[in-house]
Amino acid sequence: MISMSSNRHGVGPRIRWRIFGLLFTLGLIAYAQRTSVTIAAEQMMPDLHLTQLQIGWIEQAFVIGYALFQLPGGLIGQRVGARVAFTAFGFVAFAAIMASPVAPEFIGGADLFVVLVAAQFFLGAAQGGVFPVSSGVFETWFPVRQWSLVQGAQSMGLNLGSAITPPLIAVLMQGIGWQRALVWSSMPAVLVVALWAWYARDTPREHRAVSPAELAELGEVARATVDAKLSVRRLLRMVGHRNTALLTASYLLMNYAFYLITNWCFLYLIQQRHFPVLESGWLSVAPPIAGSLGAGIGGLLTARLWQKLGSVWGFRLLPLVSLPVAGALLLVATRTASPYLAVGALTASFGCIELNEASYWAASMAVGRSDSMAIGGVLNTGGNLGGIIGIPLVAWLSGRHAWGAAFAIGSLCAVVAALIWLGIDADELVTGEATPGAV
Repeated sequence: MISMSSNRHGVGPRIRWRIFGLLFTLGLIAYAQRTSVTIAAEQMMPDLHLTQLQIGWIEQAFVIGYALFQLPGGLIGQRVGARVAFTAFGFVAFAAIMASPVAPEFIGGADLFVVLVAAQFFLGAAQGGVFPVSSGVFETWFPVRQWSLVQGAQSMGLNLGSAITPPLIAVLMQGIGWQRALVWSSMPAVLVVALWAWYARDTPREHRAVSPAELAELGEVARATVDAKLSVRRLLRMVGHRNTALLTASYLLMNYAFYLITNWCFLYLIQQRHFPVLESGWLSVAPPIAGSLGAGIGGLLTARLWQKLGSVWGFRLLPLVSLPVAGALLLVATRTASPYLAVGALTASFGCIELNEASYWAASMAVGRSDSMAIGGVLNTGGNLGGIIGIPLVAWLSGRHAWGAAFAIGSLCAVVAALIWLGIDADELVTGEATPGAV
C-alpha cells in the first residue's frame, strides 16, 4: 500500500520507483485509449455508415491533436508541474474517449462524423504532453545513469497498452458491442489519475516519504524547479539546434513505421491476409508485445552502452543497427506467401523499432537537461508528424489494396532514420555548451 508517512530519517523504499509505477500505468492507459477506437473501427464502420477513409481521418485527428500539443503540453508541465499537468491531461482524455461511444446515441450522419473527429482530436491534445512531461519527471526524480532504463521501461508500458487493447476490445465487442466495450475499458483511467493527483509530487524534496538517502542519491536534480519560464528566444534556440533538429527528423521517420504497424496491423491482417476478426484481434497483439519487450531490452542495452561508450555512441549504436533490420523485416512481411510468417515479420520489425525509444528520449534529456519537458515536446511533435503524414497515406494506399507500397515506404524511412543518428552529438547541450563526461 502506498504510504504518505514521513520517512525523512531512514533509508526506506525508493519513492522514485513508485512515481515511476504511476507514470508506467498512465502511459499504458494512454496507449490503450488511443488504440481502442482503431480496433472498434471494424464494427463502427458498418454500424455508423463510415468508410475506411473516414476512419483514417478520425485516426488522423488524434495524431494532429497529439502532435500540435506536444510542445504546449511540455511547456505546461514546466510551468505548473507534473502533478497538476498529468491530472488535467488524464481527466480531459477520459472525457474525450467517452464521447465516441456516447455521441451516436444522440446524433448521426455528418454531425456524428464531426463529433468523432473532434473527440479524437481532443484525446490527442490531452495526451500530447504526457511523454514530454514524463521526461521532465525522470530528469528530476532519477539519476542520470537510470535515464535510459526508465525511458525504455515506460515504453514497455505503452506497448503493453497497445498489446492488451486489441483482444480486450475484440472480445468485448463480440459480447456487448463496440460502444459498451469502449466505455467499460476506459473506466480504470479515472482511478489511476486520481491516485496520481493524491500521491505524486513535482520534485523529490516536496514528497514527505522521500528519505535523506534517496535525496543524496539524486543530488542537485532533487532541487530542480518545475515552473521555469521559457523565453521565446530560448525556445527558438533549442528548436533550431542541430541536435534537436536531427533527433526530431530521425524520430519522425521512425514513427512512420511505428504508426504503420500500430494503427493498421489489425485491418491489414483482415483485408490482406484474410484472418477473421477475432483471430486478427489476437494476432495483432504480437507486435506490441514484441515492442514492449524491445523497449525494455533497449533501455537496458542503451544504459550499458552509455556506460561503456559514452553519450555519443552509447545512444547512437543501437539505432544504427536495429532500424535497418526493422526496415528489412517490413519488406519480408509483405512479400512472403505465408500469412503467419508475415505476422512474425511484423512482430520482429516492431520489436526492432521499439529497441530505440530509450536512445531517442534519453538523448533528448541529455541535450535538454532542465528543459527536458520542452525538448521532449519538440521531439515528439516531429515524431508524430510521421503519423500525420503516414496515416492518410496508408489509408489511401490500403484503400487501393497497395499495402506493399505502404510497407516499402516504412522500410525506407527506417533506414534513413538510422543514418541521421551519425550527426547527433548527445554530449552537446541545446544551449550550445559542451558537457563531456557529464552524460
